[in-house]
This record gives sequence, structure tokens and C-alpha cells, in this order.
Amino acid sequence: MALKRQHRTMAEFSMASMTDVIFLLLIFFMVTSTYIFPTALEVNLPQSSQQTSKKPNIRIALDAEGNISTAMGDAERQPMQPGELKTWLMLAKEQAPEETTVALYADESVEYGKIVNILNVGAEVDIPIVLATKPLRSNK
Repeated sequence: MALKRQHRTMAEFSMASMTDVIFLLLIFFMVTSTYIFPTALEVNLPQSSQQTSKKPNIRIALDAEGNISTAMGDAERQPMQPGELKTWLMLAKEQAPEETTVALYADESVEYGKIVNILNVGAEVDIPIVLATKPLRSNK
């Protein structure tokens, strides 16, 4: 008789509470994901007729307000203070000394002096920095 009772309670196990928990987690992640803001900067690049095929492994972005952000490889850009750029570039050069390719994505409305300051920081660290541009639009 006791065996029948144990078998009977196992058959009465309900998955309803487990599905409630799953749905609550789903709702939680859906709601919290709407609070994640993209860290991309709006940068309007100047146009150029020459393009390089080499993909930079270090990216520096300078937006229209003068904010600097940096990234290595495929990582997302992180905001950075201008004073921290030299140290960051030295550390990046130590990680990949032969393959260091730096591209500066500066908005076309940025003052020329700010671009030159970043290029000078690269020269101090002995890293050449190229200016990223977008291709010229042809009117054909």
C-alpha cells in the first residue's frame, strides 16, 4: 500500500511552477534589455578617393563634441579622457607590437587641432595613426 502512495505522489508533480519561473525570467530579461543603451558614437567621416585594405586593430573615435572613445580588435568602444590616450596606446602597442594599426575616426566637423593632438600622441608612442574616411560618392 505504501508503494502505491509514493508512486501516486510522483505522478502528481506539476510543472506549472517551473513554467511560471521561466516566464518570469523571460519577462525580466526582456524588460532589462530595453535599458541597455548602445555605446556607438555618431561620427560623420570625411570623404576620400583612396582606401586601404588593411583592417585596423586599434580604433580611436572622435565625435563632433570632442569626446574620445577607443577599442581594440572587435571590442566595443569605451569612452576615454584625452590624458589617458597615451598610456592606453603604449599598453596596446605592448600587446601586439608588430601588428599595431591605428585608425582615427574623426567626425568631419571636429576642429583640426584636436585631430592633430591625437596624431601627436601616436607619434610620441611611435605608432602611426591613419585617418579613416568614407569613399567618395560617384555621380554616375
